[in-house]
Amino acid sequence: MDLIHFRMVMPRALTQPTVDLLTADDRALNLVVVKSARVPEGDALECDVMKGAANSVLGALRELGVDRTGSIAVDGVEMMFSHRAEQIEADQPSALVHAPLWATVEAHIRSEGTYLPSFYLFLVIAGLIGSVGIMTNSQILIVAAMVVGPEYGAITSVALGLDRGNRRRVRDGLRALTVGFLLAIVVTLGFAALARGAHLQSKAFELGLRPVSHLIDTPDFFSVVVAFLAGVVGIVSLTEARGSALLGVFISVTTIPAASDIAVSVAFADWHQAWGSLLQLLLNVVVLIAVGVLTLRLQRRLWRRATRHAAAKPPH
Repeated sequence: MDLIHFRMVMPRALTQPTVDLLTADDRALNLVVVKSARVPEGDALECDVMKGAANSVLGALRELGVDRTGSIAVDGVEMMFSHRAEQIEADQPSALVHAPLWATVEAHIRSEGTYLPSFYLFLVIAGLIGSVGIMTNSQILIVAAMVVGPEYGAITSVALGLDRGNRRRVRDGLRALTVGFLLAIVVTLGFAALARGAHLQSKAFELGLRPVSHLIDTPDFFSVVVAFLAGVVGIVSLTEARGSALLGVFISVTTIPAASDIAVSVAFADWHQAWGSLLQLLLNVVVLIAVGVLTLRLQRRLWRRATRHAAAKPPH
């Protein structure tokens, strides 16, 4: 059962209009009013809303000015036992039950677009793990580097910024990606140079047998296809909170491995391979951002159309 919990604090002048709004919607459940909230002075209200109706309810609450004169907190309901809620869910079309709450989707993407020092630290560590995987021809370490890398959060933040016309978000995201990848490449280059000086690379790598790096430094049609599909899956998984699918995105695109391969290739003076890896990195980032923008817009449009169509049908 998909439910969203709203917790609101508002001036008393808005309490009755809000109660009227929520009681008029049969998809709003468990309305509770607590008088005499302290900060700000007024009343506190809580209710549960069917996920598919949460967009319209949130929009109506904001039109009343609840967010401007008070506050609205939104949480997902993990589990609820209610015969009435089950009956309402059974009577509603699927689109009105499962439509994403776009405010929370975008809030999650925005939260991933905050670039703390750990963002750059994880990029550097991922780059180092990737370089070890390349020099030892270990596909497992390449996958590990993909999982550790935090760059997809910045990519989706840039996509949201482009979608919403937020230049600052786009600028901050591109700056974080540029600085982060450059930092990862520089540190990894130093590590790879030390490894080469100490002859720590595998014998196969030394002899030119590099199947792992060959997959990374040869961008082609299939690279575009994989990046495109990963971009679609990534945005859909964020929209529908499918963590396992999002993890699949992390291990399917070669952003971090490409950055690692640039550093390793430069350390071993393989300029052709370094150039190919650079193209692979740029290709994946650009495709993921572009697909992210398109998928966000398309999903939002399709869900809105589906909910309008479902709302126009008479209930069962």
